[in-house]
Amino acid sequence: MISLASLFRRTKADDETDPTIEVSAEMIAGIDQNETLKQALAERDSLVQLCLYALDRARSPGVVERIEEGLAGIGVAAIRPDGDLFDPARHEAGGTVPTQDVTMDGVVAETEVVGFADRGRLLRAPIVTVYKARQP
Repeated sequence: MISLASLFRRTKADDETDPTIEVSAEMIAGIDQNETLKQALAERDSLVQLCLYALDRARSPGVVERIEEGLAGIGVAAIRPDGDLFDPARHEAGGTVPTQDVTMDGVVAETEVVGFADRGRLLRAPIVTVYKARQP
C-alpha cells in the first residue's frame, strides 16, 4: 500500500517564504483506487458499528440524539416502527401486550430497542412489543 504522504513533494522557490506542495498525475495514478475505496468503506462500517455500540450504552438523551443525528448525516437511519404493522422480516418481537381493540392486533405498540438501516440496508432490526388482541 502506498502512503498518502509519499504522493506529495514540497518545493520552495527562491523568492517564496512558504513552501508549496506539488502532486503529479503520475503520483496519483500509482494509487490503487479500488483498494483505497474498499478500505475506506470497511473503516466506515467499523465506525458505524462503534457508534451503535456507544448508542446502546449512552445514558444521556442528548448524547443519544447527537449520535443519531451524526449517523443520519451519513445515511444511517434509526428505525422506530411504533404504530406500523409488525413484519417479522423487518422487526424482532420482544413481547406482546394485550388489547381489547381487534384492529390493533399485530400492530407495533412500542420500540424496545431502536433498529438501524444504512441507506436501506438493515443493520439491526428493531426489537418491538406488539399488540395482541384478547380472545373473548
